[in-house]
Amino acid sequence: MTIEAGSVRPAWRRLFGVPLFVSAAFTVIMLVAAVVAGLPVRDPDGFLGPSYIRLPLIVLLMIAADVIPRAIARRRELGGLGAATTDVLRTRWSGSRLAVAVAGLITFYLAYMSYRNLKSFLPFLQDHLTDPMLEDTDMWLAGGNFPGDVLHELLGTGFSADLLSGVYMLFMVFVPVSLAAALVWSDNLQRGAWYATALSFNWILGTVSYYALPSMGPIYYDAAPFRDLPETAVSSLQDSLYENRIEVLANPFAADSVHGIAAFASLHTSIVFTAALVAHLTRLPKVARWIMWIYVLLTTLATVYFGWHYVLDVVAGLALGAVSVWLAAKAVNAGNRKKPAAADVEPELVSSVR
Repeated sequence: MTIEAGSVRPAWRRLFGVPLFVSAAFTVIMLVAAVVAGLPVRDPDGFLGPSYIRLPLIVLLMIAADVIPRAIARRRELGGLGAATTDVLRTRWSGSRLAVAVAGLITFYLAYMSYRNLKSFLPFLQDHLTDPMLEDTDMWLAGGNFPGDVLHELLGTGFSADLLSGVYMLFMVFVPVSLAAALVWSDNLQRGAWYATALSFNWILGTVSYYALPSMGPIYYDAAPFRDLPETAVSSLQDSLYENRIEVLANPFAADSVHGIAAFASLHTSIVFTAALVAHLTRLPKVARWIMWIYVLLTTLATVYFGWHYVLDVVAGLALGAVSVWLAAKAVNAGNRKKPAAADVEPELVSSVR
C-alpha cells in the first residue's frame, strides 16, 4: 500500500482529511439552503434502498468477497476456516484500513446526499431555464437537426435502443460497486481515496453547473424527436422522474421522493469519464481500460440518444470529470505533508498534481 498506518497522523486523515472537510462544507451549504428556502431534506432512495443502507451494505459484501476466498485458500495452513478468517481480517482489515474505507464512504455519502437535495431544490431556487439556448446550440451543431434524431437515424431504434438503455441503466449499479471496489479491493489506499474523492467532487461541481445553467433536458423540453423510440427501462425512468417532479413541485413536504431532473452538465458522462480516466492514469490492465473507454463512448451516446442531455451537457460533463480527477489528486495529496520515499510514491498521482 502507498499509505500505511503508523505514521504521525492516521491514514484516514491524511487521505480524506481535506475531501471529508469539503463534503461536510457542501452539506452545510445544502442545509442552509433548505432552511432559507423552507424546503425538506430527504435521504435519496436508490437501488437496494436508502443510500445510507445501500452503500455500507455493498462495502460489507465487498469485504466479504475479499476475505472469504483468502480464508478458504489458507484454511489448511491455519487450522480451519474460522482461524483463517480471523487471520485474514486481522492482517487485511486492521483498524487503520477500515477507518480509511469508512472515511471514504462518509465523504461520498455527504457529497451525494447533498447533491441530490440541492438538485431537488433547483426548481424552487432558479425560476428560469436555459433549454432554448441549449437546444438552439444543439441544432446548430447538428446542421439544423436534433442530435437525437440524427442518432436515431444512424443507429436505428430497435436493438440500439435496448443496448443503450442497458448501458445507461448500468450506471445505477456501477457507481456504488466501483466506489466499494476502490475502497475495499485496492491494495493501494491512496489510489482508492483518489477515485472516491473524484466521485465526490463530481457531485459538488455538478451541482454548481446545474445552478449556473438550469435546464431540464431535451426529453422534457421538447419530447417530439423521441416519440419514435420504443419502451425501454430508460423511458420508464424518464416517466417516473417526471411524475416525481410534479409531486415535489405540488408539495415538497408531502412527496416521498426528490426532484431529479437537471441537464447541464451530464453527470452520467462526468462520472463514467472520471472512472475511465483514473483507470487509465493508474494503469489498470489494458482490457479494463478499453472496457472503460467503450463504456464512456456508449454512455455519451445514450444520454443524447434518449434525450437526457444536450451535446453541450456532454462536453461539460467530460470537462467536469477531468477537473474532478485533478482536484481529487490535489486533495488526497494535501494530507501528506511529509514527502514519502520514492519507492512509495504513486507516480500517476504525483504527476497529476504537478
